[in-house]
Amino acid sequence: MKIKKILVSQPAPAVVEKSPFYEVTQKHNTKIDYRPFIKVVGVSLKEFRSQRVEILDHSAVVFTNRNTVDSFFRICEEARVTVPETMKYFCNTEAIALYLQKYIVYRKRKIFFADGKFDSFMELILKHKEEKFLLTLTEPNNGEIPDTMAKLKLNFSKVVLAKTVAAELEGVEPSDYDMLVFYSPSEISTAVSVFGAEKLPVVATFGNGTACAAANAGLTIGTMAPMPGVPSMAKAVEIYIGKVNAGQTPDPVEIDGKVCGKAAEFLKSQEVKPGRKARQRKKPDAETETKTQKASK
Repeated sequence: MKIKKILVSQPAPAVVEKSPFYEVTQKHNTKIDYRPFIKVVGVSLKEFRSQRVEILDHSAVVFTNRNTVDSFFRICEEARVTVPETMKYFCNTEAIALYLQKYIVYRKRKIFFADGKFDSFMELILKHKEEKFLLTLTEPNNGEIPDTMAKLKLNFSKVVLAKTVAAELEGVEPSDYDMLVFYSPSEISTAVSVFGAEKLPVVATFGNGTACAAANAGLTIGTMAPMPGVPSMAKAVEIYIGKVNAGQTPDPVEIDGKVCGKAAEFLKSQEVKPGRKARQRKKPDAETETKTQKASK
C-alpha cells in the first residue's frame, strides 16, 4: 500500500506553491485535498453579556488561540469598552502574542508568552499570580486550563468568546483517502460523529490534545507533530509517506497516558518544589536528650 491521496482538515491555501504540503506533493507524487471539518465562530455581544463578566474588572487577559483574540477585541468595540494600556496579556505561544499586534501596540512588558507547552504556560501564569485574570475560552474545551487555575487558587474569571461547530462535509468520503490530517480535538470529534471511527483511515495529528482525542476514539495514529526533529505537520507526513511508499510498515504512534493528563501531572509537580519542603526537626540523640533533662531539673 502507498499513500497516494491525503485530506487535510484546513482551508485550501491561497497560493498552493506556498503551502507547507506543496513539497510533499512534488516529492512523493501525492494528491492533497483541503476541507475544514470545523469552523470557529465568535459569540455575539448578547451571548457575551449573558455570561455577566466585566472586562475592566480584570488586570490580565489569557489567550490560547487567535479566534478568541479576534472575538475579544470585537466585543470590546461593540460594547464600547476601552481596554486600558495597563492591561496585561498572557499567550500560550509566541505566534498568538505576535498576532496581538493586529489590535494593540506590541510591548514586551505587557505581553507574555510560553512555548506552547501546558506546563510552561501554567508556570508563566503562576509567576504573575497577583493578577486578576480573564481566561478566554473556545467552546467546547477540555477544561484543563480553568480547572488547573482553580486548583492553584488563582484569581480569575472565565468567558467563552468563540464556539467550534461542525463544517459542512457533504461530498467527503473518507474511504477515498489513505490518510486524514487533523489539527484539533474538535476535528476528531466531528469526523467520528459524522463518519464513524471504523470508516476513518490512518490519521496524522498535531499536538498532544489532538493525539489524545484520536487515541480515545480508537483511531490509528500513523504520525504526529511536533516531535523531536519533526517540528511541523508537513514534515511528519513527509517522513511517514517516505517510509510507507518505500515498503516499510511504521509502528502506529502510541500515546502515553501521562500526555493526556497534563493538568494532573502539573498539579502534582506543584505539590513539592525545591525549597518548599517543610524543615524536619532533627531528632536529638540520647546523650543530648539526657543533658536537656538534667538542665531542666
